[in-house]
Amino acid sequence: MIPDGSAGDESGGDGHGPAQRLDKWLWCARFFKSRSLANALLSAGRLRLSGTVVSKAHQRVRVGDVLTFPQGPHVRVVKVLSLAVRRGPAPEAQGLYEDLSPVPAGRPQPSDTAMFEPAVPARDAGAGRPTKKDRRDMDRFSGDEQG
Repeated sequence: MIPDGSAGDESGGDGHGPAQRLDKWLWCARFFKSRSLANALLSAGRLRLSGTVVSKAHQRVRVGDVLTFPQGPHVRVVKVLSLAVRRGPAPEAQGLYEDLSPVPAGRPQPSDTAMFEPAVPARDAGAGRPTKKDRRDMDRFSGDEQG
């Protein structure tokens, strides 16, 4: 972190203080494993920056902005506390933001993930299409055996 709070050579360009590309900040804050994953979320229009939907990765983020975006089965709401200089270790990345909606600790309950996972199709015994063994048994019973 640079002592004056700026993020190196990235400036806002509009006189409202230092700013940084949103995709780069999300990557440095370790919300995504790669910048292309962050770009995919942004181009899908799945992130809100202070209440406004963002669809461009080059959108600038500033200190004090609030970001709302889905991450897995949870919706994250974070406030930007500082701009990133590098993608450092996790404790350093956690200093970049304040989590306004922390992810629940531990494993999610089955009711939390039920709407995100497809149900396994169930079939009663004897219902549905016959198996190859069933077909052979029916052929033997009707006397249509081959061979």
